[in-house]
Amino acid sequence: MLYLHDGHIRELGIDWRNLTGIIENVIKIKEEGDCAHPLKPYLRFRDPANRIIAMPAFVGGSRPMSGIKWIASFPHNSRLGMPRAHNTIILNDPATGAPLAFFYSGLLNGLRTAAVSGVMLLAYMAARQPAEARLGIVGWGPVGRFHLEMCAELLGEKLQRVTLYDLKGIDPETVPASVRAITDIADDWRPVYRNSNVFVTCTVSAERYIDEAPRAGALLLGVSLRDYKPESVSKVRAIVVDDWREVCRENTDVEQLHLRYGLQESNVRTLADVVCRDGLAGYAKEEPVYFNPMGLAIFDIGVAGYYWREAVRLGKGVKLEEAGSS
Repeated sequence: MLYLHDGHIRELGIDWRNLTGIIENVIKIKEEGDCAHPLKPYLRFRDPANRIIAMPAFVGGSRPMSGIKWIASFPHNSRLGMPRAHNTIILNDPATGAPLAFFYSGLLNGLRTAAVSGVMLLAYMAARQPAEARLGIVGWGPVGRFHLEMCAELLGEKLQRVTLYDLKGIDPETVPASVRAITDIADDWRPVYRNSNVFVTCTVSAERYIDEAPRAGALLLGVSLRDYKPESVSKVRAIVVDDWREVCRENTDVEQLHLRYGLQESNVRTLADVVCRDGLAGYAKEEPVYFNPMGLAIFDIGVAGYYWREAVRLGKGVKLEEAGSS
């Protein structure tokens, strides 16, 4: 069994087009019925702000893989100088169940999250064909930074402007040099929201704060799931989710729209609809697109499986020896 951490992932490389391709491939395998991902349970104890989530999955296709993601989210860790999330993944041989790899990697979690957004971004750009992209990101933690890197690579010259905001402020030196000249740092979320046609929320906000209707035709990547007051997006018709069962719970924006405005599964599109069935084609270009990805274990296992295969091929990682029988 291999042990892999953030350093190994960086050695193996980050290619956003490759990562979005992995996610697209997993979506197609799921559509063929060759995936399994039971509804993930949330473990809570003592402080209700904390949670640990179990995410088992099997991804079939020509290179099948199975495993489980076990991710802890403790929002108050910043007071201890620790990351909010601790991400671990175990991969098992789908033929025998034997453990193949153990990952302890927050980086892997961020890469999967941004790659899923990348699939939605590419579908939006293909369907809408905007002349330029004006990117706005609220929340400048690791996930926000990954989203900027991903968008910069996938959008290329179409990325004309970037506007960032974080409650704690943003050091300009933390902005990638490749886009620093086109990046503005705002002192409030509103100019970011109003001036962007691709808008990303990557916060850990305890309260919803977005109280304005979105810009016409904008892509809203609702990565952090709990930023929009329901009335602000109640009239949006192009709502896309990764999985209705997963996302319509745990006080997400989608659940609030369901409870307060009667949003039903039949009213939304899935990422599979967008990738496999041109699901954005039926909406006017002026209609905002609101993407709410809860996070599916099949995507984590698909990405982890890729990095495990690369590690084996290139001789990376730490080999863990099996204990001898007594």
